[in-house]
Amino acid sequence: MKILKTIIRFKKSGGIVLGLGLFLFFLLANPFILLTDANIVLSVTVLMICWWVLDVIPLAITAILPLILFPMLNVFSIKEVATSYADPIIFLFMGGFFIAIAIEKWNLHKRIALNIINITGVNGNKIILGFILATGFLSLWLSNSATTMMMFPIAMSVIKIMETNKISKRDFNNFSLSLMLSIAYASNFAIGTIIGTPPNIAYSNYISTYLHYNIGFGNWMILFIPLTIILMLLLYLIIVKFLYPNKIGETEEGKVYIKEEIKKLGRLTLQEKRVGLVFIITVLGWVFKDVVNEFQHLIMLDDTIIGLAGAVLLFIIPTGERKEKIDSLLTWGDGNKMAWNILILLGGGMALAKGLEDVKLITQLDSYFIFLKGTNEFLLILIITGFSVFFSELISNIAQVMVMAPVITSIANTLQLDPLLLGIPMTLGASCASMLPMGTPPNAIVYASGFIKMREMLRAGFILNITCTFVITTFCYFLQPLIMKLA
Repeated sequence: MKILKTIIRFKKSGGIVLGLGLFLFFLLANPFILLTDANIVLSVTVLMICWWVLDVIPLAITAILPLILFPMLNVFSIKEVATSYADPIIFLFMGGFFIAIAIEKWNLHKRIALNIINITGVNGNKIILGFILATGFLSLWLSNSATTMMMFPIAMSVIKIMETNKISKRDFNNFSLSLMLSIAYASNFAIGTIIGTPPNIAYSNYISTYLHYNIGFGNWMILFIPLTIILMLLLYLIIVKFLYPNKIGETEEGKVYIKEEIKKLGRLTLQEKRVGLVFIITVLGWVFKDVVNEFQHLIMLDDTIIGLAGAVLLFIIPTGERKEKIDSLLTWGDGNKMAWNILILLGGGMALAKGLEDVKLITQLDSYFIFLKGTNEFLLILIITGFSVFFSELISNIAQVMVMAPVITSIANTLQLDPLLLGIPMTLGASCASMLPMGTPPNAIVYASGFIKMREMLRAGFILNITCTFVITTFCYFLQPLIMKLA
């Protein structure tokens, strides 16, 4: 234990020193012979990437470094930097978080999940399929961490029920392992909405701000819900049919457990109905906002306005409970569950991206990408997607996208390609890390269950990483014209 603590302490202090050392080296040596401001921004970028990768201090704290270093080193004023931390996309994420908090607060998420499982059936494979569908659907709208945390205790309960049945040890172990892995991976693969994963939000903001592309909420769903469905089906087939098959038939105990859990929830409460109505209205607003804007000009809607309006409604609409103090569906106390760290992390990434853009750092490095000229487009997408998938095992995927987005754009410009051709698969790949517990929060949550060994996650994750790389590459390559048209 003392040795482990010493290693952790050394990793943290060593990582801090390494980051500061690299920062000073790039700042003083200027190895790429850049203009002064560009070299300063590069030095700060290297420091932030180092600390993000090594996770030596909280990611959100690293994300506030641009607020300190850019003004201190006289590159940008603090007002210029601070605007990135109040970007509209951050408020869209905030609105989505409040809606997710309300869904969880009033237990609507559990009702949705249990009913999906009840519909799919309760034999071994059908239970896993039900969890994949329930987790994937919820993760399209909620954070993948929250979705996994919600599904985790339900899955543990189902495993305990199965343990009491007369099934072989191998079948039980494969079922438990498959169920836990499926929850994590289904959360990661829910890339069919802009708010489904943080990388989607980060890249959507980047292309709207710096490339003047706008793939609206509805268009993103049209493009990538089919991809999500494909990945979910492949996840089911690979985990259940190929890697960890089980022969568990339908059991009466499993049916009874699911039905009892649904029965415990009782009838749909007034609060669930009201939260569900706000959720549906918000989603419909995201999907049909362009139609509304086209047919009238009195009010103009965008994704952020709709998300925030949905959140505000939750603080206005009363619970309907009869008591002296009338509470709304959400109160400010519920804001304690808000992922403020993610919002700060987004802001820091945007400040970094803006800095890279404003000092034209990437254009000064264009000559280093020229070796890629003439590479087959499919192969180029495959390389970038594969790199993104495997690199996200080591670094926060949202930080990765915010750092890579301007680099990928510069590569595309150097090769005279549309940036979306490379940027979209890079972004989608960043959500699919499957090999390591630290790859994504869902991976870490299910690894803590005790049903998964590292070699089993590595095996399943490697196969799924390769699968996701080829599927995303193929999907984006052949849908390229449609993506460009809807952007």
